[in-house]
Amino acid sequence: METQPNNPLHGKTLEAILNELVSYYGWEQMSYHVNVNSFQNESSVQSSLKFLRKTPWARKKVEDLYIKMQERKQ
Repeated sequence: METQPNNPLHGKTLEAILNELVSYYGWEQMSYHVNVNSFQNESSVQSSLKFLRKTPWARKKVEDLYIKMQERKQ
């Protein structure tokens, strides 16, 4: 297996990424950064995962937000 030391997403599941983002930002800020209904109304990890797995552009925004969050933490 090839390692990717410079890839902050390597080894992270979408669920783990989403849980970290929600813990850091909260649902309200998540909906501000990534404007999708699953973050705004009756937010849950499961409904958001379902949406993100079907919607590549939204998943990309979530992954980009996660990378920014990791950079801020350093």
